[in-house]
Amino acid sequence: MLRNAVLGFALLVLTAGLVLLAVQPAQAFGALVFGTLLTLGTLFERWRYKPLKTAQAARGVATGERFVDPVSGVLMEVYYDAASGERSYVKVNGGKTG
Repeated sequence: MLRNAVLGFALLVLTAGLVLLAVQPAQAFGALVFGTLLTLGTLFERWRYKPLKTAQAARGVATGERFVDPVSGVLMEVYYDAASGERSYVKVNGGKTG
């Protein structure tokens, strides 16, 4: 929901920048740059950051590789699916550290 609102706002700013480009080209640069960066950043975020999976939902086998997520402090385990090459990151049950 928030992502759609941000994307809508970004496209509105980008459209305003294009309108300004036709009316006052010197004033359009900021709106065009901001609208473009916000649009691309919002779209990139969906592609790059994927939700964590549960052990049941993760395909493949556990690699034995574990690490503590530096942001949340949660112990994570890595699963690897040889068919697709996908690595999944799964929270270890009771894995809260600190």
